[in-house]
Amino acid sequence: MKRKLNFILISLALMLAIPACQEIDELVLEDASYERKSKVLVKEIANGALIKGTNGINFGPDGNLYIACFASQEVIVMNKQNGKILKRLGPADGVNSPDDLAFGPDGSLYWTDTLIGFVARMTPDGVVTKQFVELGTNPITFSDDGRLFVGLCFQGDGLYELDPNLIDPPRPIIISTPENPFPLGFLNAFDFGPDGKLYGPLFAGGAVIRVNVGGPGTPPSTNPFVDGTAEFLAGGFTVPVAAKFNSEGVLHVLDQSGEVFTVNTSNGEKTLFATIQPGLDNLAFDSDDTLYISNADFGSVVQILPSGQPRTISRAGMIAPMGMAVLPGANNQDALYVADLFRLYEFNGLSGREENVYKGDLLGRPGNLTTPFTLSADGENLIVSSWFAGVVQIWNPQSDQVEQTFPVVVPIDAIRFKNDIAVSDLGLGGVVRASDQSMIFPIDNPSGLATDGETLWVADWGTGIVWQIGFDGNTPMPAIPIASGLMNPEGLAWDNNGSLLVVETGASQLSRIDLTTGAVSIVADGLSLSGPAVGQDGFLPPTYLFDGVAIGQSGDIYVSGGGKNVIYRITEN
Repeated sequence: MKRKLNFILISLALMLAIPACQEIDELVLEDASYERKSKVLVKEIANGALIKGTNGINFGPDGNLYIACFASQEVIVMNKQNGKILKRLGPADGVNSPDDLAFGPDGSLYWTDTLIGFVARMTPDGVVTKQFVELGTNPITFSDDGRLFVGLCFQGDGLYELDPNLIDPPRPIIISTPENPFPLGFLNAFDFGPDGKLYGPLFAGGAVIRVNVGGPGTPPSTNPFVDGTAEFLAGGFTVPVAAKFNSEGVLHVLDQSGEVFTVNTSNGEKTLFATIQPGLDNLAFDSDDTLYISNADFGSVVQILPSGQPRTISRAGMIAPMGMAVLPGANNQDALYVADLFRLYEFNGLSGREENVYKGDLLGRPGNLTTPFTLSADGENLIVSSWFAGVVQIWNPQSDQVEQTFPVVVPIDAIRFKNDIAVSDLGLGGVVRASDQSMIFPIDNPSGLATDGETLWVADWGTGIVWQIGFDGNTPMPAIPIASGLMNPEGLAWDNNGSLLVVETGASQLSRIDLTTGAVSIVADGLSLSGPAVGQDGFLPPTYLFDGVAIGQSGDIYVSGGGKNVIYRITEN
């Protein structure tokens, strides 16, 4: 399990206006597993983006827009005019965790699989080769004379030149050392200027820099701003994420704040060019110098018109609805909270109307809301877990303040239990207490948790068993399997009538476990769920984008449909 430490520090460079949440579909099911047939109404009360977060973008030789989509593990080929998805390259094509992409002089597609540290190349005839660089390999670009460069961001910090054939070892240009672990400050999407220097933003430094990349035989720099390898060009940005030139040599810089700037490379003076939705990630110019921008937080792609106004190519919205929790809302309605990777949403549970959207902090700065994966109610607060950040937090949605943070390892789910917080932690190998990481129940692939206040239930994603853990005071008793044969169980919820709800992602359904008999019945099937991570060789939890379930005050059931970025409300009888 120590290998799971690889993604504790992941803060991806990896998306506000969600369209009005409408009841866009409904399905009535007859569940024959009950003695009396029960009608089940399934409604999609909120719908999100068509893409699970848009990251690096570039135009291919075919004139189409290529989009790296980290969360969905794919490169999407899109028609730039109408947003139609023409092709998807996924794990079967060698794509694993793409964050940025570029095209070589011969038309080959290159991308960075940031979580596993590889750079991949797909030739025009479809042959894929890969080379390991370092974990966190992120931005990628070619110089005008055909040299290939990649940077490290979030999991590492540095800059390398690669052999475009991915055969010769990478040449380090800027590297980290124990004395200077962050020599740059997370260099992100970059581009070469007319002067032959590399221009890029510092995600954690709020600045744009330029780098003299040198050539063969140039020793690597460990202190680039002292030895002259790098120099500051412009500062005062909030979170700059991308810097690229148009054909006239004008540098454009994106800020996650939603601001687009042009920067004078002679004096560093910056001019506001456009202001659009926050959460920006990357930009590209087509052959006509028209600017296109991707949004990691909300999954959109927009074109910037000559007027400076955005034209939507692919709509914005939720990108990865996962864990859910219900708190009492106004007029006795459910306030439904949904974890969405880079954001946390509040919806009206009855209408599906978006009430609030909160920003998660990719850099994990103290006091800020983390990148949320699962949620559970804790009085007027929410318990938030993030395996990206390796933390569990108690967060107050009214004040948007973090009340307490618990460092763990790879938390999958977390709930309040007996004056502590129980955490299913993949890195620690079981269910543990957040306060001291003491073991409650060892299990290889812990997933969702539920409790009635006295008993704990935990799902084993790999074996399909749901375990019941009783307690003698605060001492856990031997766990017993309450149900087995489930297909990749994730979200759990105790529904206070002697049963347990479980999201079976492997079966695309919500099921119910009778806690007296252990019998399992289907509540609703045919749900569009997220599914597991593919082809990551242990670098990602098998739950990946967690599918959650929560129960409203009226007994309505909410399930996150991460497969097509929707929220289901399920009403029985």
